[in-house]
Amino acid sequence: MRTTTGWQADGSTGTLRRTPLERRDLRPDDLAVRVDYCGVCHTDLHAVRGQDGGADRPLVPGHEFTGVVTETGPAVTRFRAGDPVAVGNIVDSCGECPMCRAGQENFCHAFPTLTYGGVDRQDGSTTLGGYSREYVVRDRFAHPLPAGLEPAAAAPLLCAGITVWEPLHALGVGPHSRVAVAGLGGLGHLAVKIAVALGAETAVISRSPGKAEDACRLGALDLIVSTDPEAMAAARDRFDVVIDTISAPHDLGPYLRLVAMDGTLSHLGHLGPVTVETIDLLVGRKKLSSAGSGGTPATAALLDFCARHGITADIELLPSARVNEALDRLGDNDVRYRFVLDMSDLG
Repeated sequence: MRTTTGWQADGSTGTLRRTPLERRDLRPDDLAVRVDYCGVCHTDLHAVRGQDGGADRPLVPGHEFTGVVTETGPAVTRFRAGDPVAVGNIVDSCGECPMCRAGQENFCHAFPTLTYGGVDRQDGSTTLGGYSREYVVRDRFAHPLPAGLEPAAAAPLLCAGITVWEPLHALGVGPHSRVAVAGLGGLGHLAVKIAVALGAETAVISRSPGKAEDACRLGALDLIVSTDPEAMAAARDRFDVVIDTISAPHDLGPYLRLVAMDGTLSHLGHLGPVTVETIDLLVGRKKLSSAGSGGTPATAALLDFCARHGITADIELLPSARVNEALDRLGDNDVRYRFVLDMSDLG
């Protein structure tokens, strides 16, 4: 086994503690990656703070990171030591089901192996995430980091970025599209940047009028205040696509009413039960969809698109020793718009 250092959850306190970690020896198609920068996702917060104090599986969060290849297995041909790479929230899949064959490993029928909290398909061990100085990953689930993408600000593209890219791309958003992004957070700000770069007429829906300046800076043409009934009524049936990135449970009705005839509300932020009035779908033949992460072809396409358009996340970079502070502030929505951890303080 290889040894490294990382931040592991203490289930009894809901905090992360620096601790030695073990990584597997390289298999023939593996890369060893020195993790330089790892984004902090709401999923990480939920995993750490929701962990059962008696859990017997180790929890090391982190599933959007960039770094440098330090070693390769003998069967690896796509990478060599010194290559900059990016890794997202899926590190393996069955490779055989229809979804995997279609390049949608994120929908693997046998369930994809997640970057942390997953089960290794070969040895049954629990996967430990990118809040660490080294990660070992199958080469086909690592991506070359394009030149021109700043590594720290690019890290959130591997989760937040691909999560919003998938529906925007699948729904055919382009120069003649009208898009609204509900929620201007880690996912939402990237959805705005990508929609604008795709050529769409883009607006932001937010509870906070104070985000109008940021929405404009990101390229949005308008900010609709969701708590203003008149503003919401004026925007009825206006958008072909509404990307809903709001992380808390909420009523979908007001957002469906903003969708134009035959348009789609893509619900991304809150992964839980929802209740929908059929009439909100019926009037206008509207559609409700969702998406999560992306397969390897889509992730590669996203990175190429972002490199060509100069898109990265707006981040606050913190040394990894401040990870618990980052999680606390994320819980308070005190970040614009993504925390990224600098792992160099792990040695």
